[in-house]
Amino acid sequence: MRRISLAMAALSVLALSACGTTPGDRALSGAGIGAAAGAVIGAPFGAPGIGAAIGAAAGGATGAVTSPSQVDLGRPVWRQD
Repeated sequence: MRRISLAMAALSVLALSACGTTPGDRALSGAGIGAAAGAVIGAPFGAPGIGAAIGAAAGGATGAVTSPSQVDLGRPVWRQD
């Protein structure tokens, strides 16, 4: 069960972390998505805070190192007019 949860968290972080067009946008949205996923996955193990911290770090890093051509989900909500 734990391995499945970790694999799903990693997949969701990689799949969703690159929202935005600039590295900063992708890092910010990746950190938010990663924190949410990490908290949800860490909760059954009694460590939602640790899960959120790990998810935020992984999502932020993944978002910062990806390019818009790799994963582009459009303009982030905070940049839309």
